[in-house]
Amino acid sequence: MSSESPNPPPVEVVWHGGLVHPGDRQQLLGQRPLTVWFTGLSASGKSTLAFALERRLIDLGHACCVLDGDNIRHGLNRNLGFSHEDRTENIRRIAEVARLMNDAGLIVVTAFISPYREDRRLAQEIVGTDRFFEIHVSTPIEICEARDPKGMYKRARAGEIQGFTGVGAPYERPISPALEIDTSVDTLEECVGKVLSRLLELLLPETEEQISGTVQP
Repeated sequence: MSSESPNPPPVEVVWHGGLVHPGDRQQLLGQRPLTVWFTGLSASGKSTLAFALERRLIDLGHACCVLDGDNIRHGLNRNLGFSHEDRTENIRRIAEVARLMNDAGLIVVTAFISPYREDRRLAQEIVGTDRFFEIHVSTPIEICEARDPKGMYKRARAGEIQGFTGVGAPYERPISPALEIDTSVDTLEECVGKVLSRLLELLLPETEEQISGTVQP
């Protein structure tokens, strides 16, 4: 896991380690921490999937929490706009929060358009490759635009919104996501089932030897 930052803290700001080993939290919660990163166009079904997955994981006894794009912009990131630079900062902050929540032993489920590959690469670097599970919600833009629950595509087509992903700005598809889901093909229950079938084995707690690096996971 990299601790590098484009704006490193001053030298007098020192990282303090605690007395709790990652394995302690894993044994306490009975799970490995993981960040499930849903990426896809607006109205592709990311938030619906994220909250449905959270419900299923909680029902199965896993401690988890959703970080949703719209919700985050009500608080933590409400000072950010939708320029390329602000989108990058939005994703960086979310990744840092996800990392902290993973460090606390939680499963994090995110739902962000996160249209740029480089931003998602940075998020993976911050969270840690071993904890980052990228899912591309690949619902075609025609379906997303037909849904258009907030009228965003219509406004973008009318020129009222500049730089809207899929209309005035690009969406860079993941090259090799851990999983691809199309909500126009499968039902919500089927989509969540596909995600769960891939996740449940990953969520088993590691042994102390795996955590310390003496045994390959």
